[in-house]
Amino acid sequence: MSLQQRIQAAWLRRGLLASTLLPLTAVYAVVVRLRNRLYRSGLLQRERLPVPVIVVGNVIAGGAGKTPTVIALVQHLKQRGERPGIVSRGYGGGRQAGSRPVDARSRAGDVGDEPLLMALRTGVPVVVGADRVGAARTLLQQHPDVNVIVSDDGLQHLRLCRDVEVIVFDERGVGNGWWLPAGPLRESARRPADLVLYNAPGPSTPRPGFLARRTLADAVPLAAWRSGRRDGLPLAAFKARRVLAVAAVAHPERFFAMLEAHGLTIERHGLPDHDTYDRLPWNGWHGDAILVTEKDAVKLDAATDLRVHVVALDFEPDAAFFAALDRLLPC
Repeated sequence: MSLQQRIQAAWLRRGLLASTLLPLTAVYAVVVRLRNRLYRSGLLQRERLPVPVIVVGNVIAGGAGKTPTVIALVQHLKQRGERPGIVSRGYGGGRQAGSRPVDARSRAGDVGDEPLLMALRTGVPVVVGADRVGAARTLLQQHPDVNVIVSDDGLQHLRLCRDVEVIVFDERGVGNGWWLPAGPLRESARRPADLVLYNAPGPSTPRPGFLARRTLADAVPLAAWRSGRRDGLPLAAFKARRVLAVAAVAHPERFFAMLEAHGLTIERHGLPDHDTYDRLPWNGWHGDAILVTEKDAVKLDAATDLRVHVVALDFEPDAAFFAALDRLLPC
């Protein structure tokens, strides 16, 4: 396990490592609560955009499914005739001053792997920047036809006014219930929200919410996936092959377990979340096929290795979730 994965494992229980971090948690909690109070009192100003804003985020660190939620939301908005755009911080990229647009020609190292994936999967305008308000204004200036903005991981970016807040939980729920760094909570688990979505087989907290179904799509050769194709080989075609599964995501074991649930026998190779793939982990490996996630694929050259296939995560929230969202939207 990487250091990142060991820390995330420690967040699931109130063990020795988590307990030793409690003094830092007290400092962190004071800072967060003071900041929230300043916004509530109006001493720190919030800014409203001329179009509705949907914020997708979580109260726990470590990846709970925000990116697939944003993609599913945008696809739904397009189906109902809206013209959505996306703003994101751009983890692992987009750290330059100001805002930066994302398109199919962007590099993950410049704009972040998740924003690039969202741009490729949705086809809508995407802008990254540490300042979500600035990124949103840039997006609207460059794409004046956009009539609704989805903010990826913007729950704690309080300067941006929002019309709908969506909190995503996964199987971890609230972990050990402690705030960072002793636990995974960025803020109170009881934080109000308009909608709660569980990226899990069932609810993982007492909060009422909706479920999302996770499935794996076909395995598409990397070069074909980079060119826009999404049809490939069914996973059953890899049952008799020697397969290496590689994932640089927050919880690679989920990807591995889903592959194994399809009857594949795999060699697991988990990498730290947002790994840059400067060193290809399959160099010198002599098996038949390499399966990676879409988040990995955006960082790989199409000619990397003909054995590499991309397996997309299909993410489908309950229809009732979208019905509830439609009732909340002012547009």
